[in-house]
Amino acid sequence: MRTIGVRELKANLSRTLHDVQAGEHFLVTDRGRVVAELRRPDASTMALTPAERAIARMAANGMLRLAESPMKAFGKPAVSMPAGTWRELLDAEREDR
Repeated sequence: MRTIGVRELKANLSRTLHDVQAGEHFLVTDRGRVVAELRRPDASTMALTPAERAIARMAANGMLRLAESPMKAFGKPAVSMPAGTWRELLDAEREDR
């Protein structure tokens, strides 16, 4: 069971739905409070452990806050520029003022 914020869900909806289709179960949070569960329709037949049910119930009632997944580091940019290009662009922008 993983948590995902509303903003992250909107930004990564396709990937998240792919994970759900693969059997992943998400608790959707808004400002740290669980507002929804996201799982496959047939996931109700998959039994959660008693501990998972207790944690989900406590989170839904606001008794605890689930940890958010850490932000992923940005990868290497798709476009690269020669060294010093950003300085030239910045200098050109400043000259226009």
